[in-house]
Amino acid sequence: MTEGTATCRREIDLEIPAENVQKTTEKIAKDLARVARIPGFRPGKAPVTLIRRRFAEEIKGEVLESLAPEYLQQALTEKKLNPITRPQIDNVDFTEAGPLKFRATFEVLPEFELGDYKNLTVEVEAIDVGDAEIDKTLEEMRQRGVTYVPVEGRSAQDGDYVQVKLMGTPAGGGDPIRNDNVTCHIGAEETLPAFSENLRGASPSETRRFETKYPDDYPDAKLKGKSYNFAVEVRSIKERKLPELNDEFVKDLGEGAGGATTLAELREKIRERLNAARDEQQHAQANEKILEELVKRHDFPVPEALIEHQMDVRLERVVRSLALQGVDPRAVNVDWVSIRQRQHDRAERDVKAEILLDRIADAEKIEASDEDVEKEIASLAERSGESVAAIRARLTKEDALDRMKSKLRSDKAVDWLYRTAQIQTIAKREK
Repeated sequence: MTEGTATCRREIDLEIPAENVQKTTEKIAKDLARVARIPGFRPGKAPVTLIRRRFAEEIKGEVLESLAPEYLQQALTEKKLNPITRPQIDNVDFTEAGPLKFRATFEVLPEFELGDYKNLTVEVEAIDVGDAEIDKTLEEMRQRGVTYVPVEGRSAQDGDYVQVKLMGTPAGGGDPIRNDNVTCHIGAEETLPAFSENLRGASPSETRRFETKYPDDYPDAKLKGKSYNFAVEVRSIKERKLPELNDEFVKDLGEGAGGATTLAELREKIRERLNAARDEQQHAQANEKILEELVKRHDFPVPEALIEHQMDVRLERVVRSLALQGVDPRAVNVDWVSIRQRQHDRAERDVKAEILLDRIADAEKIEASDEDVEKEIASLAERSGESVAAIRARLTKEDALDRMKSKLRSDKAVDWLYRTAQIQTIAKREK
């Protein structure tokens, strides 16, 4: 057996005695002779010697398939090796009367000594939750409650939303632009300056005529760089109205107020929610730092098969994220091979962290119970709206229950590390 100093790849050279090979060869040849169809012979009547010549390669393959697993398992048990990949067989030496020799190649989990993993010290950045953050949240809620009310007694001014009916005739000839219902935000950055300038001061039912040229970098290819003569009729003028921050605003929020009935109560509800979110973010940040520190303290080889699998997992997340945004990953012009390869270093760190968590769980006798699995299934059911029985049936069909148990065990190991770590909060670093 050969072992690399910085690899999880292992090779075992094996030899099956000639006597065992001959016995198995004869048995397979006889079995084949009973069913083989050979021209000139009735079914099952062809001589075994002819069968062995005619089907030599097939027989060799079946002998190898029949004997190799047993001898390989014996060798693995003797050497106390536990492959995490299916052994690949090569270098096969199969002679008519001699022993059967072959090589088995596979990967194993790395052997290493656990370093210090208790009482780790990590830093997390402070997340402020004060009046400024509460005011910001309130303002966001207020913005979501905006309404557009008709303007009375005055003409259009900056900030107004003017609904118009327009017709534009190209200065150089061509198809006109017609639209019976367009909203122009007067003075806004996204509004063409000519529209703001010419509609400013206009009143409902008034028509303004003007010429404008679309910028050369205008996003609509049909319009960019072209000049048009516009006739724009003002249909209505509206202004944006934000609700006042008072108890009435809270009541109008209904369930969105989380049970609050006054502005003071709503502020406290927001404070509680922001504090909970801060604690959750800092907890997640601390867990990430703990795993980074663990990986940094341990140097050992990682099975390439596990890294490859994790690269696939990370790539699937990218694809799923695009799909959730309504983007067809097949239609995106990107080099997926390159994107996958760029995941290698991060994938290797993920695998190292998982191996370390498994070893720490062994050391600290941390286990995920059947009760833990049932709780997780119940949680999945609640989030997805499916029944517990349906989720359990699907996970069983996909052979995913063991993976779930392993993941829960890792999560419990991370929780244990978090409880024993020294978490220091530092000022937020400037990006």
